[in-house]
Amino acid sequence: MAFTRINNKMVSAQLLPGQRVLSQRGSMLGYTGEVTFQPNLMGGQGGVMSMIGRRVANEDTPLMTVEGHGTVLFGHGGHHVHVVDLVGDTLYVEADRLLAFEGGLQQSTMFMGQQGGLMGVVRGQVTGQGLFTTKLTGKGAVAVMAHGGVIELPISPGQPVHVDPQAYVAHRGEVTNKLSSALGWRDMVGRGSGEAFQLELSGHGTVYVQASEVKL
Repeated sequence: MAFTRINNKMVSAQLLPGQRVLSQRGSMLGYTGEVTFQPNLMGGQGGVMSMIGRRVANEDTPLMTVEGHGTVLFGHGGHHVHVVDLVGDTLYVEADRLLAFEGGLQQSTMFMGQQGGLMGVVRGQVTGQGLFTTKLTGKGAVAVMAHGGVIELPISPGQPVHVDPQAYVAHRGEVTNKLSSALGWRDMVGRGSGEAFQLELSGHGTVYVQASEVKL
């Protein structure tokens, strides 16, 4: 099972018995066949600790489990949808950008301080992402949302990629990310470009960047 692109703001999933999709609640646009929708109270395969961590930080995004035999259409808020196909690797994405993902993927919650220590926490506050991010691992498809569409930028060893923190959507692979300051003399006197912080990603993988600095 994978997601089929209907247009740039909608995808469909073909469900068979024994398969399931987890999606953001309220993202179902229509369906055919015998399909059920149930609230997911455990935060996916991340379990109770995943759910508690987000709720403590007030960053919980409710999910629902979709099962049965039929076709389901997903979309939310008119946002652009981008499909990422994982092949045994890991995707890091903010929960409110998750539209839907295949139920076979392992889901957990990562504290931002695990990547970059204190600056990781600062990054979460600067980008508006908060203290936690979602980690999806395994083989399967993930549909993420963005404002204005998404471009994929490759990250290669020795060739880090710098992106605007507000335009960052997600990243995958063996990637280290940190918040760096571009603050200089001109910024201090009020003549800077306004890009005081940059997100630096290094290692081997891909970063997904939206064509806008608007948060969802």
